[in-house]
Amino acid sequence: MTRLIKSGAYAADTFTPVADDAALPEGPVIVSLARFQKDRETLLERNTPIGVRLRSDENPQALGDDVNRLSLVALEFPKFRDGRAFSWARLLRTRLGFTGEIRAVGDFLFDQVNYQHRTGFDAWEVPDHFTLEMFNRALTEMTNVYQPSADGKKTIRDLRATR
Repeated sequence: MTRLIKSGAYAADTFTPVADDAALPEGPVIVSLARFQKDRETLLERNTPIGVRLRSDENPQALGDDVNRLSLVALEFPKFRDGRAFSWARLLRTRLGFTGEIRAVGDFLFDQVNYQHRTGFDAWEVPDHFTLEMFNRALTEMTNVYQPSADGKKTIRDLRATR
């Protein structure tokens, strides 16, 4: 079982994940990229929030101009060692100008939450044992950073160069 964390608190998930071969329910849905591409017109005509779940090997640029018609992009971490979703989140925020929710789903570690946030994630599906205290500690545990990111925070290298 998973829970959703948004804005530092547990949140109700208003989106329903829909399998590729399932009927579309009423209300906001999350579909695969393949389903979105196949049923694009039907989904967009519904006039309800749409989310697309991308596997780690699916580039968000495949969404084209429709990216800004989406309310949510869920980026999958199939294994904690697969970091492509970090790049996809940053690309969504910086190059594609996506302002909707970017949700981390799958197998990620406590230590990755801070960088996920820095690259553009603003929602997390976490296992039941992952508490809000753990989440908030993960966000604040690192005060200085090595990697540049979408948040514009100065890196350690930048800080050293200004001395």
